[in-house]
Amino acid sequence: MSRIVTEALGRIPGIVVEDSGFDGRSDWVLFRASRAGRLAALRLRVVEDVFVEVGRTFRAEGDNPRWIAGRVWRAGRVQQALSVWGEIVKPLSAVGTFRVVTRVLQERSFHRTDLRRQLTQVIARTRSRWKNADPADLEVWVSEYRPGRFVAGLRLTDARMRQHDGRAVERRGALRPTVAAAMVQLAGVPSGVLLDPCCGSGTILREALEVGWEAVGSDLDPSAVKVARRNVPAVRVRVGDARNLVEDEGSVAACVSNLPFGRQFVVQGQARPWLSSVLSEMARVTRPDGRVVLLAPDIPRSTVAAELRPRARHPIRLLGTATTVWVYDQSGG
Repeated sequence: MSRIVTEALGRIPGIVVEDSGFDGRSDWVLFRASRAGRLAALRLRVVEDVFVEVGRTFRAEGDNPRWIAGRVWRAGRVQQALSVWGEIVKPLSAVGTFRVVTRVLQERSFHRTDLRRQLTQVIARTRSRWKNADPADLEVWVSEYRPGRFVAGLRLTDARMRQHDGRAVERRGALRPTVAAAMVQLAGVPSGVLLDPCCGSGTILREALEVGWEAVGSDLDPSAVKVARRNVPAVRVRVGDARNLVEDEGSVAACVSNLPFGRQFVVQGQARPWLSSVLSEMARVTRPDGRVVLLAPDIPRSTVAAELRPRARHPIRLLGTATTVWVYDQSGG
């Protein structure tokens, strides 16, 4: 996801991306931003959390938790970060509790709990009025976002950003809204009908609707269709087989879908013939110059219809599992 987020940030005036990495659970993108840039970043639907930085340091300069805690919590930087936090979240006078979240890539020198304890002690000494608690008014995160590189920040967002205010009905295996938003973004500028033929809970449909697509969905599972209709009542959703779409040839501008591979859902019959049939149908209903965006661990080249020209692939991780977003252009050939 870091590449997709980096591209989205790069389109915002007043933002300069500096670095990126992965802490074992989440991708991180570090950037400088003007005030307007910060506010724009907080509106990005492909981002799960936004932080204001309080400090960075390296393992090599002092590979112990006490030293790292002291380096990432410096009075001047902290005060600047708190000013931003107070402007966006709530008045600093309302802060009475804090908690520290730590992530490290290796624990040979120390454990992440050691770093959390040391930073908690540093904060308690410098902000004596604050009490350590969970949940808390303010969260301080420290991440080893690259081997040997630490960054610390104050969390500006809450679960509402990553969940996009939640779904009316939750369903096992539902796609994360930020990933759905990224896939819709990769479909290009809204320009007509976006079809999700394996729509599940309707997460992709909701994200498409939010940015101006005319979204249409279908799913072979009637229970999924029922859930999608409740989650996105403004969208037309029907029961249907992705191998036999009812849409006319060239009638949609984009097909975007989370294909049912993996632990949660399986396809009917053998996977490769099923995938070949689905891609053939997507190629048929997508207009020339349209786009097909799919989430799947693997899409063998032999299953891809001749009309679909590979445009990009974005490896991502979902709950620790590697998968890929595949992007194709409908070449009309």
